[in-house]
Amino acid sequence: MTGIRTEGAYRFVKLIDGSEISCHALVIATGVSYRKLDISGIDRYTGAGVYYGAAMVQALYYKGEDVCIVGGANSAGQAAIYFSKYANKVIMLVRSDSLSKGMSQYLVDQINETKNIDVMFCSKIESVKGEERLESVTVYNSKNGENTTFPISSIFIFIGAQPRTDWLSDVIERDKNGFILTGPDLMPDRNSRPRGWTADRDPFLLETNIPGVFAAGDVRLGSVKRVASGVGEGAIAIQFVHQYLTKV
Repeated sequence: MTGIRTEGAYRFVKLIDGSEISCHALVIATGVSYRKLDISGIDRYTGAGVYYGAAMVQALYYKGEDVCIVGGANSAGQAAIYFSKYANKVIMLVRSDSLSKGMSQYLVDQINETKNIDVMFCSKIESVKGEERLESVTVYNSKNGENTTFPISSIFIFIGAQPRTDWLSDVIERDKNGFILTGPDLMPDRNSRPRGWTADRDPFLLETNIPGVFAAGDVRLGSVKRVASGVGEGAIAIQFVHQYLTKV
């Protein structure tokens, strides 16, 4: 897909070969691309000790083990709390010198109060080793210039995601990171409707600034970034589509 445009009651999606698909209603559920660590040889361990993101249920499989969390934002903090309930130790690698720079204070407080979470500031993974799966991690500390190797077999990486929504250009409202704005996020002050809005009503919960164009899943600002949540949002979006089509 290379673009989107509107013409009357129709919405057009432009494809890479120059053709277009027309519709009355459209659901954008293109997901995100998770940022990956740029470390030599780490790709071979993806799914075999190196994981991008994690759900609460995964923590159950690491009872009594040491795990490593990479990242210093809310998603990393939430994961650290999840894993601390089951793991022997949770090592958090944070590039900055403070959790408060990228994380909500309530999470910072929980982490500080959790004895088996060890936060390593000014730190990043230097290298990884292992045969068929990950076996050890070497961590570089930029403050003292030292490398430390840990016998870690599981790394969970939370360093952000890219929604890849450049193709929406200036038609669909997005935040500074490219996530699509929907529903209440389009009307923060409730006094004015969003740019491009033509309907005589407020946007539905998952509707963008263009009536009949909806967003669901990871690509949407404020989504939970979990499979079950994405599926649920998709189902809800279709309900709104049916409701919208009754007025077209």
